Amino acid sequence: MRVKLAGYVHLARMIDKCRAVLAGTEGEYIYPCPMDIRLLEYAGITDEQFTAAVQESPTDEGVAEWFRLSAKHHSGTELNEWNETMLKRGPSTPEKQDYFNKLRDAVDPSRTDLTAWSDLQDLEEGRSVPPRTTER
Repeated sequence: MRVKLAGYVHLARMIDKCRAVLAGTEGEYIYPCPMDIRLLEYAGITDEQFTAAVQESPTDEGVAEWFRLSAKHHSGTELNEWNETMLKRGPSTPEKQDYFNKLRDAVDPSRTDLTAWSDLQDLEEGRSVPPRTTER
């Protein structure tokens, strides 16, 4: 999720998930999930438009270029702030916190330091997640 494509965190992951859904190989992926919807709303793009762009472009770079040209304009500062917010975003309700904890505990119950969905996704997908402090 941390990889930026066209300046946006999560865009590369969203392309992968959309391609998996289109191919019928999504497994546990959910597209569009709440994080996808946040990115799409920020960009002013619908999931239908995004899905069509992914269907039409054989490369991630092609989708990224379409996204860059189609998205609402945001200043570099606004985009950096939005990216940071996405990377720090954690569960927003007690129910979502319970779900987060269940997913985390299934992978590594010792990682009670994790509070952000982005860290949980990295942990689930086998990427290194350094220990987090309360100041992240």
